[in-house]
Amino acid sequence: MEAIRVAVYAPDPLTAAGLSGTLRACAEMVVEEGLQSPRADVRVVAADALTPELLSLLRRAANNGGVPVVLVVNQLEESELLAAVECRVVAVLPRAATTGDRLVHGVRAAAAGGGVLPPAMLGELLKHVERLQRELLAPKGMNAAGLSPREVDVLRLMADGWDTAEIATRLCYSERTVKNVISGVTQRLKLKNRPHAVAYAMRAGMI
Repeated sequence: MEAIRVAVYAPDPLTAAGLSGTLRACAEMVVEEGLQSPRADVRVVAADALTPELLSLLRRAANNGGVPVVLVVNQLEESELLAAVECRVVAVLPRAATTGDRLVHGVRAAAAGGGVLPPAMLGELLKHVERLQRELLAPKGMNAAGLSPREVDVLRLMADGWDTAEIATRLCYSERTVKNVISGVTQRLKLKNRPHAVAYAMRAGMI
């Protein structure tokens, strides 16, 4: 069984020790020292509430490596959920109801690329996504992955191995238009090159 390296943070030593002890009791968990540990696969953060100070800490940690976060919290307003998600929080566990088993499950889910949210929060997050699609993306002809139908068509043909000239012929565009589409995608989404753009679209489930 592959080890999961977990960085633990809590505002008080007692809570930090409790979380660390619970995780160490699971054979596959390795507790790393410090929230910013470069070797961590998952970060576990415990707090009473998502304060501006904690949000700033999570944001700095997210900018220092895209490691998923399990947030064990007493109170999280629905209006704070989107900010938490932007800081790579993928699992929210109500502190009063968090058992050792639930904590381990949340860490495993985060390490595997999944997440855990209470049903009410999941519903609220879906409302945010729907509102984003309706009010911001749809008027620009884009989907939730930030791609327009024309960009999806070009990336799909690129994934099939077609070159610029072939894509232009197939879609009845000029080669310049195809190049502009590819350049626009890579620059807007901060992608490195054409293969990166194709990989992005595939991960987003668009091609």
